[in-house]
Amino acid sequence: MSMSKPDKKIIEKIKNLREQINYHNYRYYVLDSPQISDAEYDRLFDQLVELEKRYPELITPDSPTQRVGAAPLQEFKTVRHSLPMLSLNKATSDEEFLDFHRRVLELSGVGEKRIKYTVEPKFDGLAVELIYRKGILAVGSTRGDGVVGEDVTQNLKTIKTIPLRLFGKNLPELIEVRGEVIMNKDDFERLNREREKAGEALFANPRNAAAGSVRQLDSKITSSRPLNMFAYGTGRVEGKKLTNHWESIQFLKDLGFKVSQYVELCQNVDQVKAYYHRLAKIRNDLPYEIDGIVIKVNEFALQEKLGELSRSPRWAVAWKFPPQQETTRVKDIIVSVGRTGALTPVAMLEPVRVGGVEVSRATLHNEDEVQKKDVRIGDTVVIQRAGDVIPEVVKVIHSRRTGKEKKFIMPQRCPVCGSRVERPEGEAIHRCTGIACPAQIKENLAHFVSKGAMDMDGLGYKFLEQMVDKKLIKDQADLYFLKKEDVMKMDRMGDKLAENILSAIDKSRRPSLTNLIYALGIRNVGYHLAGVLAKNFKSIDNLARQSVEDLTRVHEIGPIVAQSIYNFFHNPKNLKILEKLKKGGVKFPTEKAEAKKTPLSGKTFVLTGGLDSFTRDEARKIIEDLGGRVSSSVSKNTDFVVVGKDPGSKYDKALKLGVKTINEEEFKKLIGRQ
Repeated sequence: MSMSKPDKKIIEKIKNLREQINYHNYRYYVLDSPQISDAEYDRLFDQLVELEKRYPELITPDSPTQRVGAAPLQEFKTVRHSLPMLSLNKATSDEEFLDFHRRVLELSGVGEKRIKYTVEPKFDGLAVELIYRKGILAVGSTRGDGVVGEDVTQNLKTIKTIPLRLFGKNLPELIEVRGEVIMNKDDFERLNREREKAGEALFANPRNAAAGSVRQLDSKITSSRPLNMFAYGTGRVEGKKLTNHWESIQFLKDLGFKVSQYVELCQNVDQVKAYYHRLAKIRNDLPYEIDGIVIKVNEFALQEKLGELSRSPRWAVAWKFPPQQETTRVKDIIVSVGRTGALTPVAMLEPVRVGGVEVSRATLHNEDEVQKKDVRIGDTVVIQRAGDVIPEVVKVIHSRRTGKEKKFIMPQRCPVCGSRVERPEGEAIHRCTGIACPAQIKENLAHFVSKGAMDMDGLGYKFLEQMVDKKLIKDQADLYFLKKEDVMKMDRMGDKLAENILSAIDKSRRPSLTNLIYALGIRNVGYHLAGVLAKNFKSIDNLARQSVEDLTRVHEIGPIVAQSIYNFFHNPKNLKILEKLKKGGVKFPTEKAEAKKTPLSGKTFVLTGGLDSFTRDEARKIIEDLGGRVSSSVSKNTDFVVVGKDPGSKYDKALKLGVKTINEEEFKKLIGRQ
């Protein structure tokens, strides 16, 4: 207890501080639109902590200082939900959704025009229920079996997007809020990297990470995890009349909850179908995992009329996206050889559809990865695919082993050319030492002609394979000496196609310096670094003259990259190809010595979230063309963070570090595109 009794001014000040902190938490964590700096926020918080230390009798359960600090539990108590948290029936196609709609029409007995649906993303996380009495968070629980869950109140209090006290006046006497606790994809990857460094077991996916974080007996561990909650509905409500789901979502937003920006009210089934296919297209660009959409009859009166089955409502359905994780068997493990001679173990799988695509092979990255995951020929494994990413093996299902599985051993000879295989010191990759390895030549050619390099449109990998196999070309420069009669020797080649291929080759003779450097395939030099080299050294000839020390003086060029560049230009074979390219008519460009100064010159940008007017690559190119550089991470040296829709953790970090953030309109103004 405090030595002196607090007067009205102290009580009022504490109350005022709590209201300010709760409001600014809401602006920061829910709206992503802070109004004060971190330093100002910290001052308010420190004042409240100091006053509560002096007057502990004034501490209340909804105080912002009470989010963390409870003693670890021995076990979770159980909580019975007053209204069951029902599971949803599933649809996996347009036809199955239309079947659901037909049943709604038949059972409700109302006309087509009366049925409206609220649609929203189906978050892949942990379902929870929050009970507020007179606006104060009283109990937080997991869904459990839908009837009984676990009391995780102390842990849910640590999640900043869950208000401890609701906003507004005339609050309901009681409201049960349902929502999903999730972890963003970037945060999940960072957490797993930290766990790997600490020698701890990795989480399989963001959903498991979120669930595991909420179900910690020590709330301090939960507090350390980057968790979010989206509110998606209500259970029991006393003291407030809500008539439909759309209205309840808006009400939850007014109370201070984070709700999905993608919730929509659809007037008919065509709008629902369009929404599903739209979200399916953008799902991989979202900062969090979703595995489908949830469709709910909007009117509560109709929901009541439709009723429920034993464990699922007749008025809602989850329309799932094609799965991105599946289980299959490893038939064999082979080794592929890349353009730098890198040997990559590849799991040959019993074909299975993942994310709507049939998958029959998955990368195992390198020998260390195979050993760490203990993948063996004959194993049953979980594989995953996100967007256009090459499928990979997530984990082995050890319980399915029979004892007949075989361990993988990295070959000592290249499977393509038979040359010796070596693993350079400090690297995880084994490499073929054969200079004339056909696999390396084909992969080098594929890189050379690709977009961003020499950009020979229409010259695909199968054509390049034939050119090498039929001995029409031996290296990249040979492409520029091909004649029509040479191209016509390839299978399924017609007159017009041959002319198109030769035209694409001819057009590539005038590349930008960045594209040419990137096309050369120098180890560790991607498109961005190729641009850095072009801006700093202005020509291939000048770049070739640099020492390792000269190269490392350039921002972003470290000793490993510098050594790769130096080695490339001191390899006689590479110098011969450069001369041959010149003889083949390839113009080696020279960058202008003086670049025009722009507002972006020398500035470092980070991009986060989706932009309406540009793709990520287009925005990157614009920044680099105007003299700026794009970084993948936020630091104190970042000048601008460009914030699009659904920004990730980079936005949060920018706010913490005080880095300037600009929206898309401000970015367009900066680059002169308004």
